[in-house]
Amino acid sequence: MRFRPHASGKPSNKATSRAPDTSFFDAIREVVITLDESDRIRYLNQAWQTLTGRPVSESLGKPLARFIHPDDRSALVAKILELKSGAIREFSMEVRITSNGNETRWAEVNLQPAPGVAGIGFVGTLDDVTPRKIAELSLRNINRDLESRVRMRTAELEASNRELEAFSYSISHDLRAPLRSIDGFARILEEELDAQLTETSRTHLHRIRNAADRMAQLSDAMIAMASLSRQSIRRENVDLSELVTQLLEELKEEDPNRRTEIEVTAELVATADRSLMRVALENLLRNAWKFTAQQEVTRITFHAERQDEQRVFIISDNGVGFDMAHAGRLFEPFFRLHDPAVYQGTGIGLANVERIIRRHGGHIWARSSPGQGATFFFTLG
Repeated sequence: MRFRPHASGKPSNKATSRAPDTSFFDAIREVVITLDESDRIRYLNQAWQTLTGRPVSESLGKPLARFIHPDDRSALVAKILELKSGAIREFSMEVRITSNGNETRWAEVNLQPAPGVAGIGFVGTLDDVTPRKIAELSLRNINRDLESRVRMRTAELEASNRELEAFSYSISHDLRAPLRSIDGFARILEEELDAQLTETSRTHLHRIRNAADRMAQLSDAMIAMASLSRQSIRRENVDLSELVTQLLEELKEEDPNRRTEIEVTAELVATADRSLMRVALENLLRNAWKFTAQQEVTRITFHAERQDEQRVFIISDNGVGFDMAHAGRLFEPFFRLHDPAVYQGTGIGLANVERIIRRHGGHIWARSSPGQGATFFFTLG
């Protein structure tokens, strides 16, 4: 409430008396107050006693600052000085009021000068905002408690993830030696017993060696995935178009007879970790290369566009595609959408891509349909 005095309703000049007609002001919920030029209280309505627990008669003639919490007094006095100097025309601020029973309540103080009113320097209101402040403080405490719990749970989760990654790394690393032994002894048997082996026995030995080789590849993939989580991110300006072009040239060298149609939008630069982005792009492009192998012409494109105020990078191919019913599991480790006998791989590649994009604060998703190629979208934070 803004209280503006009029000549016909001005308070009495006596510092210890009430205004002649107070019935209107006593019906108001907010405290109505006037101060003299020395900041002493000249008038109060009955809402003052409700707010402070102090009788009006005992409060008149005393400085307003006397009833303000010590920590808030200097700020209030500074604002009143600004009013006196003409630096401001009015102000509103929240202060703590010390009540008669030493209970602290919150009030919103609104003051402005009262020019032309004899004996009155300032006029205004005090509005009790204690319930709102209590609610705000309670909410702040709840938020602080929730933040503390989230930090604790996050720390626990990070510790568990570190332990799991360390365990995966250890297991994968420790598997290498026995896998080499299995493959080595199977090869020795194959060489030493070559003349005595039946076709069935030879097939069994081949299967043993192939299984050991596949297990070694999975072990290496798990070690690589664990290392991606531990590697720190060093952001710099990275020309993703240049990386994509280099990687596609390397893929062409592996299969020089393949017919290709490549479209790469130039100078798509992002702030990212160069080495990690190379790993992510290589996995995406190798996927596109692998699943377009049966096409007469391999078509791969790389470009970017704006979606919902974000720049989205897009890699598309004309390969075998996949059923979107399985899209939710696309980035799970070891999940395979296609026959591994036809399309070789460890099933780790897209999981690594998702982890790298997530570590950059981004998101990755895909769209496809069987026989219609696949399109991968990703953002970088």
